[in-house]
Amino acid sequence: MTLPHPDLLKLRRWNTPTIYNGWEQITKHDIANEAFNLEETHDFMPQMGPMVGYAVTLVVEPSQSGHRENSAAWSDYRRYVAQQPGPKIVVVQDLDKPRVIGSFWGEVNANVHRSLGAVGTITDGAIRDVDEMTAAGFKALARRLCVGHAHVIPVRWNCEVEVFGTLVRPGQLIHADKHGFLAVPPEDENQLLLASIAMDHNECETMIAAARQCAGLEMSTILQRLDQAAAKFSANSRDQFRRQGEW
Repeated sequence: MTLPHPDLLKLRRWNTPTIYNGWEQITKHDIANEAFNLEETHDFMPQMGPMVGYAVTLVVEPSQSGHRENSAAWSDYRRYVAQQPGPKIVVVQDLDKPRVIGSFWGEVNANVHRSLGAVGTITDGAIRDVDEMTAAGFKALARRLCVGHAHVIPVRWNCEVEVFGTLVRPGQLIHADKHGFLAVPPEDENQLLLASIAMDHNECETMIAAARQCAGLEMSTILQRLDQAAAKFSANSRDQFRRQGEW
């Protein structure tokens, strides 16, 4: 089951740390070890802003592409992507990492996947043709850039993958931008937007507001106001979220 399209559009209006702030209030998962990338990612199209979509997953091994004889792999893989609900983000595990033999992504694959309803990729391998991928409206978070393509062939798909130290399962809602990505557990999807908006409002009305109104005040007054704002922020969070209950 996917979120209504208007909710996906609204999620794109916020950066990924803001979405994380909401998620950590509603989830029962381990926020220190699950859901977001534990290794550094690189956003090569930050001007495109955040991307939101459902994970379609793929494993590649560029160094072995010349030895694979599965001529139907590309066709079967494309049909898998086409059959999934969108918008889609292609999450690719590169078995060659950290060594880079070639890139699965470039101008051709960006346009092909865009036609299949994908809006971008998260790959722990490499990408190339950055300008052309951007022109296709296809965003990429990757480990690095690369010149060659190595005739990369899909190895397996629609499976759990590990990218940037994080496990991602097919169909998970992904929110990603220049900070990294968040792979949302399915049971947390419905409350995510409201929780994220609530946390942003809470920050703006307490800690940020207090800090912005401190110019010219004595340091003791500033500290007192910040303590009061922090207490209000915590109280708001307790009132707005119940980890064991409903929104």
